[in-house]
Amino acid sequence: MGFAKMCAVILCVGFVAGAMSFRLTHGRNSFSANSNDPPLLSASLLSGPDAPNVAPAPAAQRYRLDAGQSKFIAHALAGGLLWFKGHDHLVAVREFTGEAQVNPDSIATSSLRITAKAGSMVETSTVFTEPQKQIIDKELREIVLEPAKYPDITFQSTTVAGQKAGNDQYDLKIAGDLTLHGVTRAITIPTRVTLSGNELRAQGEFSIDRGDFKVKATSAMHGLIRARDKVKFTFDIVGHRL
Repeated sequence: MGFAKMCAVILCVGFVAGAMSFRLTHGRNSFSANSNDPPLLSASLLSGPDAPNVAPAPAAQRYRLDAGQSKFIAHALAGGLLWFKGHDHLVAVREFTGEAQVNPDSIATSSLRITAKAGSMVETSTVFTEPQKQIIDKELREIVLEPAKYPDITFQSTTVAGQKAGNDQYDLKIAGDLTLHGVTRAITIPTRVTLSGNELRAQGEFSIDRGDFKVKATSAMHGLIRARDKVKFTFDIVGHRL
């Protein structure tokens, strides 16, 4: 072989080797020619039709609370916070708004926010006449709740825990901050939540201590206000999915 042909062969071999090295080190599935490591997947391959099918985390379901279809009652026993002619009281919260977020796959990410109008709380027990109810409602406004000073009663959850209790039912403990009469205290509300189609139903009860919220308990006017502290609340609240 002549010297010129030998030089041409050497140049061709060098060119091919260089091209192979470039493809091995800079190509789509690049790897070192001397490495036993498997090729790295490129971004285009990971996002292509053969990419792993990873489902996104489920989002919480949001519900707007409906006061018109709900019941939220304060039970004041005879001789307790309210008293009139020896009868128990059933004081209803007529106006409230709020939102619940429920994530069945991640209960801890659920939440509740509710704002009730203190001035909307009225006596509803059938043992009282209408004139008697007017007297009781006046006591509520002027001595007990003082809505002119403290118009809103609010609850904002901080943690939610619980477990599934049946088909679309969940037993929850909703801990959070209750603000009443200008005072905020931490409480926990045991709640049974039922999801049905686009509706939520929350049922339960809890009690508070009047003294914790600086609600007055002086005997005044018609003697409705007495010193016993405990007041029990029961609720059956409906929400509509947003």
